[in-house]
Amino acid sequence: MNVDAIKNGIVIDHIQAGEGMKIYKFLNLETYGCPVALMMNVTSRQMGHKDIIKVDGELGVDLNVLGFIDPGITIDVIENEVCVRKYHPELPTEIREIVRCKNPRCITTVEQELPQIFRLSDRKNKVYRCVYCDGKAQ
Repeated sequence: MNVDAIKNGIVIDHIQAGEGMKIYKFLNLETYGCPVALMMNVTSRQMGHKDIIKVDGELGVDLNVLGFIDPGITIDVIENEVCVRKYHPELPTEIREIVRCKNPRCITTVEQELPQIFRLSDRKNKVYRCVYCDGKAQ
């Protein structure tokens, strides 16, 4: 399989095998007008198999949220067909509209227009808590 080189964009690498479509949908990549390649179950020496997403264009979103979805992800920033930066997204201190509160008594279950906002309370165990009721994220 051949996928053209990226001129300017990003490569989201080291995605757990089978999870690439979840990230594709989460980032709404189908709505961007730039070329996107999603490769699934690619052979990897480190992981056995992995998924990769290549985007040839600007996304305009904070990719650190991917650290919450899959902390093993690597992001390569490509400029003029050269990788200029490679990093692992860190767990964001706050996440919005990604997960829902587990607490059935939380105000967000009654007031649907309230945004789902969670703050990182335990980085080691990746625990996020609701800003309204202190409940854990689902």
